[in-house]
Amino acid sequence: MNYLGIDYGEKRIGLAYADEVGIAVPIPAAVDSEKEKRFQYIAEVIQQRRIQSLVVGYPYNMDGSAGFKAREVDAFIDELTSRFDLETHRIDERLTSHQATSDMAALEGGKRRKKKSVKARQAARRTGELDSRAAALILREFLESRNLGLSDME
Repeated sequence: MNYLGIDYGEKRIGLAYADEVGIAVPIPAAVDSEKEKRFQYIAEVIQQRRIQSLVVGYPYNMDGSAGFKAREVDAFIDELTSRFDLETHRIDERLTSHQATSDMAALEGGKRRKKKSVKARQAARRTGELDSRAAALILREFLESRNLGLSDME
């Protein structure tokens, strides 16, 4: 089965891909300023990669409650399902963006290159690279929970 991991944001939508091998890899994010073009890009990815299932990060508050952002993601998921008619899963995304940022800093060599690291992370935010890395973490979490026999949130 081919999966598309999604880290939703108002301006950027991070994306990641996994196939039957089960390795989640970040792919270019949907970063167009127009919402419709972001959905067109997602449609192209779904078609090109023969996606059969969507895995969307769900933003619970730290106390486990669902807040304003969760309602925004619910509306996004509703639009995804109406447009693409694919199996859709929600997975807890708490701290994935923080983890993606930490992972990028580690890859850049830690504190020795602090100024350069900050600039690189800022660029990664603009291009959606950070969002796609978060999407890969979300997708990896989902795949690992499946391998352990745990069900998703739905």
